[in-house]
Amino acid sequence: MSAPDGSPVGAERSIGQLFASATTEMSALVHDEIALAKAQLKQDVKRGAVSGGAFSVAGAVLLFSLPMLNFALAYGIRTWSGWNLAVCFLLSFAANVLIAGLLALIGTVFAKKAKKSQGPQKVAASVKETAGVLQNAKPHPRPEPVEGRTPQAIEAVTRSSS
Repeated sequence: MSAPDGSPVGAERSIGQLFASATTEMSALVHDEIALAKAQLKQDVKRGAVSGGAFSVAGAVLLFSLPMLNFALAYGIRTWSGWNLAVCFLLSFAANVLIAGLLALIGTVFAKKAKKSQGPQKVAASVKETAGVLQNAKPHPRPEPVEGRTPQAIEAVTRSSS
């Protein structure tokens, strides 16, 4: 098993190798977060398309089926009940409106699901969480001062070697 930079795991690595490894891993994390955001947005768009399709079908059903269904249903009701033809036509129209309302309800349910989906917000929260973890990371403790050297001298040496 090896680290992302190719060196064996557990081997002593230089600061440059560690930095390169951290940079590679952060880059991979950012790419994964972007892929997740794209997948969630794709799902939201799909739900929105289903919602729009259901609304379109509801409108088409209401528009194109009214003449044919009204005549057939009205004459069927008149044959079955013997009521006035005008009442039969009103009942057939009410049935068409009921069907269109049901399809519009289906469209509303899918629209609410698409609206409630928190895809981009979840990704943003995940990125903030990752950034928070990285900000709270503490460096390794400094070595104890060596006798005869002042802490300022040790600090100057550590700064110059980084």
